[in-house]
Amino acid sequence: MKRFRYNRILSAVIFVGFLAAMAVNLMRDAAEKQNMTVDLAIDYEGLLELAEREGLPPEEVLRQAKEAGITSLAVYETTFKKLNVNGKASATPGGAIFERYQSGALTSLGWRSLVERGEIVGTEVYVTGHDPLTFREVKEDLIRRLGADRVRSFLVDGEEALAVKANYPSFEKMNLGLPTDEMKAVNAAGFYVLARPSNYVQATEADVAAVFRRLDGIRVSEMLFSGTEALGAPDYLPQLVEALRDRDITLGLIEATTQLQFYKQEGLLEAARLYGYRAARMYSIPKEEQPKMKRNAAVERWVNTDEERNIRIDLLRIYEKPELGHSLLETNMQYFSDTRDKLTSHGFTLGRAGTFPPFAPPPFLRALIMLGTAAGGVLYLSLVIPALNRRPAWQMALFAVCGLAAAVPVLMGHGGTVRLLAALASANVFPALAVIGQLDYIRACRTVPEGSLPKLLLLAAMALFLTGALSFVGAAYLSGALSDVEYFLEVNIFRGIKLTFVLPILLVAIAFLERFSVFGDAAEGFTAQGCRLLAMPVTVKTLAVFVGILVAGVVLLARSGHSMGMPVSGLELRFRAFLEQALYARPRSKELLIGHPAFMMAALAWFKKWPGMVLFLLVLAATIGQGSMVETFAHMRTPVMMSFARGIGGLLGGAMIGAAAILLFAWGERMLRATEARQAGEE
Repeated sequence: MKRFRYNRILSAVIFVGFLAAMAVNLMRDAAEKQNMTVDLAIDYEGLLELAEREGLPPEEVLRQAKEAGITSLAVYETTFKKLNVNGKASATPGGAIFERYQSGALTSLGWRSLVERGEIVGTEVYVTGHDPLTFREVKEDLIRRLGADRVRSFLVDGEEALAVKANYPSFEKMNLGLPTDEMKAVNAAGFYVLARPSNYVQATEADVAAVFRRLDGIRVSEMLFSGTEALGAPDYLPQLVEALRDRDITLGLIEATTQLQFYKQEGLLEAARLYGYRAARMYSIPKEEQPKMKRNAAVERWVNTDEERNIRIDLLRIYEKPELGHSLLETNMQYFSDTRDKLTSHGFTLGRAGTFPPFAPPPFLRALIMLGTAAGGVLYLSLVIPALNRRPAWQMALFAVCGLAAAVPVLMGHGGTVRLLAALASANVFPALAVIGQLDYIRACRTVPEGSLPKLLLLAAMALFLTGALSFVGAAYLSGALSDVEYFLEVNIFRGIKLTFVLPILLVAIAFLERFSVFGDAAEGFTAQGCRLLAMPVTVKTLAVFVGILVAGVVLLARSGHSMGMPVSGLELRFRAFLEQALYARPRSKELLIGHPAFMMAALAWFKKWPGMVLFLLVLAATIGQGSMVETFAHMRTPVMMSFARGIGGLLGGAMIGAAAILLFAWGERMLRATEARQAGEE
């Protein structure tokens, strides 16, 4: 029988690297606990609409929203579509002025005189103002966006008006800058302003400065850009960042609809980098989805979102239909207050969105993590290549080369790519090592220990928890390698998610075939057994089993990663919702329902001396759970302690489900024996 020795030096290096990784993870946990403030925001226009629909003064609705926990109101740039409604300014196409003149509806002597003198052009747009501040801001922004040659000022009836060369349908929707009067009204009601400016065509430094001049004296919580560009992009992002810094405004990053990274805005990530990632992630329940959600489901969505995805700006929407027995106002205020209460009960505070403090673990800790990862990779190779296992000197030489290549760039202050590769290696190698450790343990037991069913359950559960603990070593390595604010905010992401569901299984399969025979005779090694497997005649039954396994693998991959490529059934969604409400962190289904129960059944297969092929398949299924435990930590936006709690929950729940499966099998086996004995007695 082949014997594989574990290199003690490599094991010691892995342990030291693990201590370094734990130190980084403790630093990460402290940084995450400093970022627990959520900005509960809603559109200012949404509250005004709610007031109109309920026939209430805006001040009353704003007061109730403040009491219900709303902290910021989002203010967007004004447009003539809005100004024509609120009456603060108006835009009229020249053609419409001609029509009014002809019908006699144009009563102003000044405007009639302009028409009669031929000074009104049908293709131009004419702007008048009824609020001096609004008119001044509109004029300023029109000149910036269209140019002075397209905006002409003139007097009519003693008041200034503007003649603008523009297409009216487009002109009516044109952004015209943040309205100062709205922002002052928001502050006066006790809220912060969540500023939503858009960029200018061929933006200049003066354009950026003009936007921030309107923010002088305004209490602003965050700035999120409207449209597909950051303000000042592409050439004046440094000026944007300087203005944000001078006014202590947090930069907002709008989470994409796939819940992966961000809505694409040109220059946004560059601005975040220049700002030292003084940024917060924003999420809003999609407009088409919220009406389908009950209020308690929406509240639960916000808690899960903030806890699991580092969202710190919750941009709520109003419900447009009242709940049974409540007014529309009561429905929405209850929604706001329930969200506030749920968030505070989970340890969040409300206010300006929290941001991560500067996070920079000492380079020597990162270097130790790199060395430990290299040691883990070499140790795995030594456990599947007998020739390498017999030559410790070769192992140390290989470790020296890989370790230096990984550690030196990190010590030099670089190593972003090396860290990502180390995380990828950790996610795949350490779960495999954890399972291989158990395989070598049972090989060392020359005989299967006798004992009762309770003893089997105890030993299987202990083996599962020990293997899980070893997998957590890999999780600590992965998290320690990637931990920085860029990954917490998902500016950078771990791009090996789907690989981590396949590669550990392959790594364990190689190790298994080096140690056990799936054919019932003496073990022949991976190469020989692989050749025998390929040479086996295929029956229809075997082909059906293979297709079933292939389909299961495709489903596993399609449902993995940040965005799902396969829909989830309603039953599973309800099951997930139950777990999310019942537990601090919902265990992952691959661990709870597949991997860990398969591990328990693999222990039963060993005790019962089932065929090697059965044990092989169960071990591979068990590896899914171990790999998933480590891969959970690749979602760096999720707090590290929540990922740890999710893994613990999966282990405990999976062990119970596995124990139930073993008990069910034992009951079935006992019933079968009783049936056989009864039949034998009848004969």
